[in-house]
Amino acid sequence: MQNKVKIIECPRDAMQGIKDFIPTENKVQYIQSLLRVGFDTIDFGSFVSPKAIPQMVDTAEVLSKLDLSKTTSKLLAIIANTRGADDASKYSEINYLGYPFSISENFQMRNTHKTIAESVVTLSKILEIANKSGKEVVVYISMGFGNPYGDPWNVDIVGEWTEKLSKMGVKILSLSDTIGSSNAESIDYLFSNLIPQYPNIEFGAHLHTTPSTWFEKVDAAYKAGCKRFDGAIQGFGGCPMAKDELTGNMPTEKLLSYFTSNKNNSLNALSFESAYNEASKVFNFYH
Repeated sequence: MQNKVKIIECPRDAMQGIKDFIPTENKVQYIQSLLRVGFDTIDFGSFVSPKAIPQMVDTAEVLSKLDLSKTTSKLLAIIANTRGADDASKYSEINYLGYPFSISENFQMRNTHKTIAESVVTLSKILEIANKSGKEVVVYISMGFGNPYGDPWNVDIVGEWTEKLSKMGVKILSLSDTIGSSNAESIDYLFSNLIPQYPNIEFGAHLHTTPSTWFEKVDAAYKAGCKRFDGAIQGFGGCPMAKDELTGNMPTEKLLSYFTSNKNNSLNALSFESAYNEASKVFNFYH
């Protein structure tokens, strides 16, 4: 398992739900500011149907305008099917294909219009495409901490899916708290059980949170052995289905304050401040 904490910044997640189209140049300027910070990975865009996520229709154009010559950050693009995987795999600049795999049948249908069984078949093909094009696949277990639809959920179900995905060859698995339903106890239980059991899998935490619960969630995941965390500056974004309007993405600045306090943060503070200011400009204008 990696020792250093990896922080994945998710401007795509922050932007995708905004109705007004953010001009391509503004996206480029914002992502460029993030590339200077030193994040492990930037989840910068997605190759999905423009009807589903109109905000991300210009992902390929954004990519073509980014200067990647002075960054150590890797790029991740979200895909929802094999067509998206084919499209994203054409770009050598992209390192990771991110695939949302829900263990809630209802959410899988809403998110990708597939049953879980169909999604397994799709993921298998995506892994083949990634293999051939030298990409890695990050699988997000959506609704990893429960769901609002009454679909069955418990830690054993998460464990069973981890086992199946491991056998399929998945190497990076991010447990996603899609509606902010996780708490310190469920986070600790899942990670402390799964991480020792699957040493070949890199586990991540994609946590949504309210302003008052971020610390206990990060603290529980880190102490249970998780070293990969997704965040979005100022907590912008989150799941549109979230009942609580205060439930957003994990604010990156909170992650940084936590990991600075235990000296596990090597990001450039000045560049982060600059990116933070860019985020304020972009999101306060278009929200």
